[in-house]
Amino acid sequence: MAALLMPPLRPRKDRVLRGTISHLTNLNDDERRQSNFSNVLGCIDCTHVRIQAPSDDEPSYVNRKGYHSINVQAVCDFEGRFTNIFANWPGSTHDSHIFNTSTLSNYLQTNHRGLIDGVILGDSEYACRPYLLTPYANPTERHQQKFNGCHASTRSVIERTFGILKRRFHVLHSEVRMKPEKVCRIFGACAVLHNIALSRNEPLVNDDGAGVRLDQPVQVPAFLGVQDGRNTREHVARVFLTTEIHILLNTLICFLTFS
Repeated sequence: MAALLMPPLRPRKDRVLRGTISHLTNLNDDERRQSNFSNVLGCIDCTHVRIQAPSDDEPSYVNRKGYHSINVQAVCDFEGRFTNIFANWPGSTHDSHIFNTSTLSNYLQTNHRGLIDGVILGDSEYACRPYLLTPYANPTERHQQKFNGCHASTRSVIERTFGILKRRFHVLHSEVRMKPEKVCRIFGACAVLHNIALSRNEPLVNDDGAGVRLDQPVQVPAFLGVQDGRNTREHVARVFLTTEIHILLNTLICFLTFS
């Protein structure tokens, strides 16, 4: 509970790296086609940046793995570009709480009209919302299992992007010996430079990998609050499986017709 009650580091809005927040609902068709789902705008997750123990409110910075960090929320597109980041919370803060306090969450709650506007994909730490789809906790039917498989493969882009970011900027791998507020700004600057590097096709410098550790999944409890996006998820899962079956049937019909 402490993580849910603590104040943020400093009142701050999300940092939008491509246009305005509404950019998330205006991705082009090429970007959308790279997803296993239709109308997926991007993927959301949080990553921890290790910091030295701060002098103020030190316990709130200790994360689930037992070290001091800030917990940074980010959204990326399917090319690995950051479209939105929110670096403002100590390491013990739950991902869902960070999202609920973000400008992005407020924008989606206010402006999202349904699947026509698309959705973002998140893991089970988030509440399932009409605009933020999470995997089924206990998939028993085929369409649910298929949904979870495609959800995982699509959402993996955000984990890969965090890994690439931390390989590009090794400062984000080691313990940053600065005040938390400055570390938040450093992360934002690195994200901007990462996007610029992608736009200019800058290669990722290879080294011997020493000290490079990509983000590892942390076992955390799933979100247990209100889940008002479950009907949307069920609709998407059923439509997705139905479409797949139709494609298989049409392929079979064509094969039988011309064989």
